[in-house]
Amino acid sequence: MDRQRHPERPQETDTIAAFATAVGGPVVVIRVSGPQAVTAVSRVWQGHSPLTEPPFRQVRVGMVRGESGVLDHEAIAVCMPAPRSYTGEDVVELHCHGGVLGARLILLELLRHGCRHAEPGEFTRRAFINGRMDLTQAEAVADLIGAHSEAALHLANRQLDGALGRRVNAHYEALADLLAEIESRLDFPEEDLEWRTVDALGAGLAAAVDGLAGLLRSRREGEILREGVRLVIAGPPNVGKSSLLNAILGRDRAIVTELPGTTRDTLEELAHVRGIPLRLVDTAGLRESTDLIERKGIERSLRSLQAAQVILWVFDASQPYASQAWDRQDTTGTVILVGNKRDRLAAPPALPPGSRAAVFTCALTGAGLEELFDAIEQAVWDSPHTDASEVAVSARHAALLEKVLPDLEDAGRCCRAERWELAAVALRAALANLGRITGRTADPDVLGLIFSRFCIGK
Repeated sequence: MDRQRHPERPQETDTIAAFATAVGGPVVVIRVSGPQAVTAVSRVWQGHSPLTEPPFRQVRVGMVRGESGVLDHEAIAVCMPAPRSYTGEDVVELHCHGGVLGARLILLELLRHGCRHAEPGEFTRRAFINGRMDLTQAEAVADLIGAHSEAALHLANRQLDGALGRRVNAHYEALADLLAEIESRLDFPEEDLEWRTVDALGAGLAAAVDGLAGLLRSRREGEILREGVRLVIAGPPNVGKSSLLNAILGRDRAIVTELPGTTRDTLEELAHVRGIPLRLVDTAGLRESTDLIERKGIERSLRSLQAAQVILWVFDASQPYASQAWDRQDTTGTVILVGNKRDRLAAPPALPPGSRAAVFTCALTGAGLEELFDAIEQAVWDSPHTDASEVAVSARHAALLEKVLPDLEDAGRCCRAERWELAAVALRAALANLGRITGRTADPDVLGLIFSRFCIGK
């Protein structure tokens, strides 16, 4: 990979080890990576043939011995020599019988024989350092683990395959080519070289602006798929908010009674509607109350409304709307009116003139839920959204693109005025920030922040 190599931290020459799977399951995988990986594992694992001999990347059955004797009679070892491994270093994986004690004793033996316990994300960081993946692909590993919907999973897999990195790199190479020509004009002003016309240079810059602006517009979609949407269910007491939560989840999660004020605290659950990951928040009914516990719950409900991106304001469709009307003007989330208990009426009631349009549901039977899901989809995307996304930038990518685009526009203006030195300065600044997306240029502190959100073992 054509990328600037970053100076290795001293500990990145160490051999590291960590659990690559959760401890306590039927099988535990311990991953070891570094220059002494084969040596360290060979000191605790014994098979019919040593790990230093081919065939590589195939399972070998052996046993693990420690100070206290045999720790696992049938441990599988897989040796993956550099550079054809996840990290680009020598990697050995031990697949052991599950169980907390045995797995921990095996890991302790490896640490005793020269390994260091891996930091969060250190295996993937080494893969990036060694050119096995660019920074967008490394970030996709964390996105893949944290995906909460099929759409988010598809997006993470596309990014791990390099879809975003390829687009960014294509623009980087095109802009680097333009910069080379601009700098040649500065270095050889008297030469009669076959330079592109000013219009051609401007067109090249404009094409990059259009393409990168398109990537920037995918920021909202990326945020929604990666982080989810905070949807708060609110309204007066005893209108069916908790029943609606259960209906959306498809299971009984919240306690439901005929008594007003049953819900005393906020209740959060993860759900998926039309491929959108939703963080559902059920809240206490909003009313004046002298009950201390209920008042605490109402205060939390109001705080939840402040943080909501979408609000379902639920009211009892069988009762007059005026006393239940939405009047929280200090919130910023998109409000959807939901008239629940429509089964108690022959037909959905008409709301007063000037009121928002409402969706009428029956949480007990599920009637109206599809219409509610339509409204949620519309509120999130501003339009129906059915196609799986190929790329969608993260907040980090978007912040860098917001720096790149003004510099490219400035470079374009300077090119049209044939102010080549200023154009080169602006273009170099744009390339520096564009390179930070894929890791061509990267601040070690930024790398630390990115990989700190990984789990140990990745």
